[in-house]
Amino acid sequence: MMVVIDPEKKIQLPFSRGILTRSITLAGVDVGTAYVIAHEVQMELIRRRKRFVSTEEIRELTYKKLLEHGLKKEAERYLFWREFKRKKIPLVVLLGGVTGVGKSTIATELAFRLSIRTIIGTDTVREVMRKIIAKELLPDLHASSFMAWRTLKGSGGIIEGFENQVRHVSVGVKAVLDRAQREGMNAIIEGIHLVPGFIEPGENTFMYVLAVSDRKVLESHFYERSRYSKRPAEYYIKHLEEILLLQDYIVEKAREHGVKVIENVELEKTVEEIMEDLMNRLREAL
Repeated sequence: MMVVIDPEKKIQLPFSRGILTRSITLAGVDVGTAYVIAHEVQMELIRRRKRFVSTEEIRELTYKKLLEHGLKKEAERYLFWREFKRKKIPLVVLLGGVTGVGKSTIATELAFRLSIRTIIGTDTVREVMRKIIAKELLPDLHASSFMAWRTLKGSGGIIEGFENQVRHVSVGVKAVLDRAQREGMNAIIEGIHLVPGFIEPGENTFMYVLAVSDRKVLESHFYERSRYSKRPAEYYIKHLEEILLLQDYIVEKAREHGVKVIENVELEKTVEEIMEDLMNRLREAL
């Protein structure tokens, strides 16, 4: 068995090809290629008859293998993310956007790439608040985001009802962000209630808004999602006009507050765009 020594953390762990593969995918390398490179690194260490190997040796060898595969840009990314993780800097990513744009899917992929274990949906935050606050006190909290307007007294519209709900859910979201900041916790928070202007990102907290402008593509997302959940596609398609109206509103707020809007058509492309933006902004911050 080959043992990896981390002098800084003063720990020793068995070499894991899976862990190395994940750290390589963080650089934007597809899983198949990352696995091949991790295997090559392992074979090279075995050839050198290494029983104990330092994290620095693994880093240098992995960087070399990435260059051999013609992945110069990815090799530089690999060095950056290794250094970033070594410094133990907390990272929080916020993903906003209306229902059906793929926030949960992107959040899961980002969590894998960034080795983040905590993913929180604002729907979960809202559900907890519903158990605490009676419907009579905050009726909008107990409605769908695109149906909250029905709880308004007077002639308020869809946007007004949504804003009311966002204000209330934002209280819970801010509590989560405060705890993450206080404890140095890595997390990804996703949900329709992450609207620029209502949530103020703190240090090392980065916000993105996902959008799907094509109606047919958005409809297909609802049908795809219904295959793996109890949320019927027909219900959301019935209210597609309201959902698109909210999307226009959220996108407008994002542009108003300088938050990056990403058209989520292809999963890999969206994840790459976020990862690249994160790296560039973290470089500036560091």
